[in-house]
Amino acid sequence: MKLLAGKTALITGASKGIGRKIAEVFAQQGANVAFTYLSSVEKGQALEQELQAFGTQVKGYRSDASKFDEAEELINAIVADFGTLDIVVNNAGITKDGLLMRMTEENWDDVININLKSVFNVSKAASKVMMKNRKGSIINMSSVVGVQGNAGQANYAASKAGIIGFSKSLAKELGSRNIRTNVIAPGFIRTEMTDVLDPKVVAGWEANIPLKRAGEPEDVANACLFLASDLSSYVTGQVISVCGGML
Repeated sequence: MKLLAGKTALITGASKGIGRKIAEVFAQQGANVAFTYLSSVEKGQALEQELQAFGTQVKGYRSDASKFDEAEELINAIVADFGTLDIVVNNAGITKDGLLMRMTEENWDDVININLKSVFNVSKAASKVMMKNRKGSIINMSSVVGVQGNAGQANYAASKAGIIGFSKSLAKELGSRNIRTNVIAPGFIRTEMTDVLDPKVVAGWEANIPLKRAGEPEDVANACLFLASDLSSYVTGQVISVCGGML
């Protein structure tokens, strides 16, 4: 029995990296998968074709979750196309790093809007559907940086810490309707973004991780699978760190 058979999931920012792997694992486990992309149009279209091989319903949407109206339209479109929505993974995010003294207002606003406001926008729209169904799982992607901070990432850390507070509050608000809200806080995960880093720098980071290796996107996707499935039916308001022991 596949863990997500018969469920419909939305993953935002799924054209590459962690989001792409989550979409793949969900489809493998029987979920109907809706996903969003924004700038990576070709990658989004390629993912849609790739996931259809698993035999479930799949559709990609070009959508900017940081815009309130677009998030509302997205959820309405998914319900029209799929009939319902059971799982949301708020994964879309960016970084615009820099020390506070050099950080521009634009770099602050962009990171807060795309990383944090998007979670509010999509969760608010999706919760209306889930409340009618009296069930649902919302999974929000934070970071170890949101828990412990990091020099040069004040905007990113603030956005990811905000996601934790938002999610814990939502868990209390929606729990009575059997809607669970949890957070995943990844550590150092190998993606296209880390592949361009100096191998010596990467080796130095890995040496400070208790498990002595970087994580893989599948490590995060498997944690998402647990929180999306009925295996975690009594888990809500929690932060699961997928970080090899960094925290």
